[in-house]
Amino acid sequence: MIRRALLAASHSGGARRVVETAPFARDVARRFIAGETAADAARVTERLTGEGLLVTLDVLGEDVHDKERAETNVGTYRELLERLHAEGLGSRAEVSLKLSAVGRALDEELALDNARRVCEAAATAGTTVTLDMEEPEAVDATFRTLHELRRDHPTVGAVVQAYLRRAEEYCADLAYEGSRVRLCKGAYAAPEAIAFVEKDEIDKSFVRCMKVLMAGKGYPMLATHDPRLIEIAEALTLLNDRDAGTFEYQMLYGVRPQEQRRLAAEGAQVRVYVAYGRDWYAYFMRRLAEKPANLRMVMRSLAPAIGWAGRRKVSR
Repeated sequence: MIRRALLAASHSGGARRVVETAPFARDVARRFIAGETAADAARVTERLTGEGLLVTLDVLGEDVHDKERAETNVGTYRELLERLHAEGLGSRAEVSLKLSAVGRALDEELALDNARRVCEAAATAGTTVTLDMEEPEAVDATFRTLHELRRDHPTVGAVVQAYLRRAEEYCADLAYEGSRVRLCKGAYAAPEAIAFVEKDEIDKSFVRCMKVLMAGKGYPMLATHDPRLIEIAEALTLLNDRDAGTFEYQMLYGVRPQEQRRLAAEGAQVRVYVAYGRDWYAYFMRRLAEKPANLRMVMRSLAPAIGWAGRRKVSR
């Protein structure tokens, strides 16, 4: 119930105003978000890659409903990729792209054309792109765009959300040679008819999907912080005779950083998902929904604002 409430709040204008204007909310959000500018993102990327980690960068600002904003986001990605190239970070940092940030809600072809421009900039920078997966209703369109992009940019990564009931099927379709596939649990609200809702069910689906990907010929990118799932992944590497260069773990910036460094020190490839930008609220709420225990930390930071709002209401 807490998870559903947080996901609902990610779309609430009232909740957004409370969180974004709370005195310490930005400081709390910085645990999960690198900053607001490309310079902030590059600085965090340089630090993480210097510690032996890989990075994927997400420019926050999805759910765009006008062409001008979509064009702005394309330009922001191109600026970021130029900076990565100039600073010699392209070999260890890629970018993650949400199609809703480049116009999917307006027109699928527009989003495809804009995504192509980002992929071209990534190729020039010596790196690549992973297409983030969003709401369940966007799955088919995202896979159509993925297949089109892979015609000219075969290293473009896909994402499969394990909470979807068809996740294992998607993994089987994508487990071919050269295919990069990020497997995550899923952080968007979805009806029970198409998605698992209980944690145990989602975990079991994640394991089934891992088995398919690790037995396949593609490059699995296992996005989890769960120690049990990491142990199972390690067992699957032995079962399928995979070495460290044939898959990677992915974890969120600000979540279990010690575990990220432990795995990297043991020879595993570990990529950190780093988000940045001014439009951080929806992303922040989804991170809380993934781990509601973090809500206690946020509520402590919001207490002064909530108390102030309560006093105002009483005074009226």
